[in-house]
Amino acid sequence: MHQISISEQVQPHLLRLGGVGGFLFSNFAILFAAPPPLDNGDNLELKRGWLIVFEGIDGTGKSTQCQKMETRMRECGVPVIRLREPTDGVWGQKIRKILSDGRGAVTPKEELTWFIEDRREDVEKNILPALRENKVVLLDRYYYSTAAYQGALGFDPEAICRDNEAFAPVPDLAYLFIVPPEQCLKRIEQSRDGYSSFERLEYLVKVQNIFESFHGPHIRKVDGVSSPDVIHGQLFLEIDELIGLIK
Repeated sequence: MHQISISEQVQPHLLRLGGVGGFLFSNFAILFAAPPPLDNGDNLELKRGWLIVFEGIDGTGKSTQCQKMETRMRECGVPVIRLREPTDGVWGQKIRKILSDGRGAVTPKEELTWFIEDRREDVEKNILPALRENKVVLLDRYYYSTAAYQGALGFDPEAICRDNEAFAPVPDLAYLFIVPPEQCLKRIEQSRDGYSSFERLEYLVKVQNIFESFHGPHIRKVDGVSSPDVIHGQLFLEIDELIGLIK
């Protein structure tokens, strides 16, 4: 399984894309400079839709990278939509309530059912329609999160993935952001007041271990300790190679 890490740095990607002379300047411009503004109607037309998901425990930087990718794609004229799970629908609101108030009398089985129903609604109303319109769908959390978090409660992560894939499309790319849970909790503490009911160190260690166990040709593990700009540059280059964003 391929892992994007700070140890790779950016140069291997630059060497692959650039020539011998002056490649650092030209490709760093690709990595970090915004593309020129597009003329009206000069939007990129894709031949099909693409589903790219950003996964990991809170505090890994996945949401930041998802947002940065949306901004970069819009600057390139790419038809893109950014979604998140849990959604703001009926099932998603029930899930968010247990995140803020605790599980209470909600059983793990009920909780898992809520996640699946929320995703089923998201697939039918948002994900599939956008893919049919040949858009790039950037998704902050998907069924890998359900498998990891519910797997840490005793469910079979592989079975959860299989059950979800019966109705939810397998992503073209799934970025799994890996950061030590202790560091994630420190980041959360610095960014907002309080933790959700899921954010306990012992539990997050189990969740992270399950995330790290996932494998497949579409899965990339990302060292979330690296600089956000370096991570964004690496992800953008890979997505550009896959889809062809820079013309």
